[in-house]
Amino acid sequence: MPGKITREEVRHVAQLARLDLSEADEALMTEQMNSILEYVDALGQVDTSHVAPTTHAIQNRNVLRPDRVLGSLHREAALANAPETDQSSFIVPKII
Repeated sequence: MPGKITREEVRHVAQLARLDLSEADEALMTEQMNSILEYVDALGQVDTSHVAPTTHAIQNRNVLRPDRVLGSLHREAALANAPETDQSSFIVPKII
């Protein structure tokens, strides 16, 4: 069975990717890409009519902790290590 990908196509993609492939590399890439496409074709022939659609391969559940209200940081403590403040907020350089 002839491959779906030709050496010319491999050469073209290599040129677009700025890859300098040798003749041996072109032959190897052509063979490998055709092998991948044959495998995808084989997967397409598998009967999945009795398999329920899923969004993930395994079932995940939420492992996050529940939200809890905690005390907030006082303004003085938040501004204590700031390089520059105006006693109520941080002063940062203007960026435009």
